[in-house]
Amino acid sequence: MTEEERILNGILFSPSHPELEAIKLRSHNLSHQYSQMFEDQAEEREAILTQILGHKGESCFIQGPVFFHYGVHTEIGHHFFANYNLTIQDDAKVSIGDHTSFGPNVTIVTPIHPFIASERRQMLDQNGDPKTLCYAKPVTIGNDVWLSANVTVCGGVTIGDRCVIGAGSVVTQDIPADSFAAGVPCRVIRKITEADSMRYKPEVMADCRVIE
Repeated sequence: MTEEERILNGILFSPSHPELEAIKLRSHNLSHQYSQMFEDQAEEREAILTQILGHKGESCFIQGPVFFHYGVHTEIGHHFFANYNLTIQDDAKVSIGDHTSFGPNVTIVTPIHPFIASERRQMLDQNGDPKTLCYAKPVTIGNDVWLSANVTVCGGVTIGDRCVIGAGSVVTQDIPADSFAAGVPCRVIRKITEADSMRYKPEVMADCRVIE
């Protein structure tokens, strides 16, 4: 079993293994290249993003700067938007649905390290060699989700379709579909309903209309 297969199977792996270091170096360099480009260099940015990601849908826009750890472990759906300073530490798989948007400074982290200090320093790998080891859990974010500014999503979390996550939240557990959730740790505040429609905010809507 390769180190990357170990990651995807949710078991301990060595992040310093040359196989993984090569994947990360490529992603880090491409992320840096993307982040150095001007916003109007649309074609060049699109080409780099396609190289970084495992899959990218149509009509995606990522403001930059960005940081993808592996890149190839992240799959993004159609019409995705991310504001400044997106960080995705995608040791494990990260899946993001269609029409999902992120505010500035959103972070997704999949790796998990041992609590015991000596175990964080080193353990014995499958060959009996002392190594620094960790494991990772995937993150799944559904369709039509809005993550507000400074949200952190931790490994193993699934956020259901049409959720809104409040600014500054740290999401450590699953959030069911159609929920407004916020806090540290993030908890469901209430269900999103028709009463939340902008049509009931005439002072904000002014001369605009909701599409029926």
